Amino acid sequence: MKIENKEYRTIWFENNVVKIIDQTKLPHQFIIKDLKTVKDIINAIKVMEVRGAPLIGGTAAYGMALAVKENSHPDFIKKSSVSLIQSRPTAINLKWAVDRMMKKLLGINNDKILNIALKEAKEICDEDEKFCENIGLKGLKIIEEIYKKKKNTVNILTHCNAGWLATINWGTATSPIYHAHKKGIPLHVWVDETRPRNQGANLTSYELNEEKIPNTIIADNTGGILMQRGKVDMCIVGTDRTLSTGDVCNKIGTYLKALAAYDNNVPFYVALPSSTIDWDIKNFKDIPIEERNPMELSHIEGLDENNELKKVLIYPKKSKALNLAFDVTPAKYITGLITEKGICEASSEALKKMFR
Repeated sequence: MKIENKEYRTIWFENNVVKIIDQTKLPHQFIIKDLKTVKDIINAIKVMEVRGAPLIGGTAAYGMALAVKENSHPDFIKKSSVSLIQSRPTAINLKWAVDRMMKKLLGINNDKILNIALKEAKEICDEDEKFCENIGLKGLKIIEEIYKKKKNTVNILTHCNAGWLATINWGTATSPIYHAHKKGIPLHVWVDETRPRNQGANLTSYELNEEKIPNTIIADNTGGILMQRGKVDMCIVGTDRTLSTGDVCNKIGTYLKALAAYDNNVPFYVALPSSTIDWDIKNFKDIPIEERNPMELSHIEGLDENNELKKVLIYPKKSKALNLAFDVTPAKYITGLITEKGICEASSEALKKMFR
């Protein structure tokens, strides 16, 4: 996808370092950052210089390659894999990618191990890009059907950032939007601000602007009244972990959007690559929900009058804050899951049939 009319992916390997777009600086500053060690990778994941389940997976894969580059002893590689998995507990793609890398590297102790690691990391990223492109082509059909009936602008509501910045390219929730835009279907996107880190305002609106797709940022709690007034034709969100039962764990606030959509008969779709499916956990209460630093709530960052980034306190100094990063939307509130293989209902039977 594009930034200032130049094509980018979110992560790549060049000149013996991993290069990323530092998402903590967007939308005010565009900075490409070098990651040279596995510790750099872990820190980038923890502080959310990279974020979004598929991109975290791809970054972790390159983290394993950098670990091999640093020290190819099996003990160091294993220790690095554990540290990577622990860096963010909720997004299943991270563990999936690390496990895949470990399986590939297990038992290799020759001088080819680094090339093997780099090749596998690149394949994981290339595969995700293809999956996200296919998600867009499958989801495009839904938008086309709405447009055929409506005959004018299709209004889509999305939550957080499940755009190309959250993946390697295309995005999950935004991929159908980008494909529809390329086909000339008139679109407008309602972008949830998505507190506390404002990924909707800072990232989703930013990338939609770069692709020249009309969009409007709204406060997180505005979606309900827009649905009541008939101003939302469909919702598309991403997911950090989807259980085989069809229950979806995603950015905090997704559950409330699904409830509003259900009450107003607005289709609510979740877009995901198969790497985001957790085939082991059966009860959504067993999903580890990340609790992040309360300062993400109590402080907000923006440009001051001198065009410099500043962080300021917006809560009373004595107030406490709880910062849960994710919630769970039960399958019964989900119209369908958009995957790289097609669209299915959010249920065990449908997922097993699609991914035999």
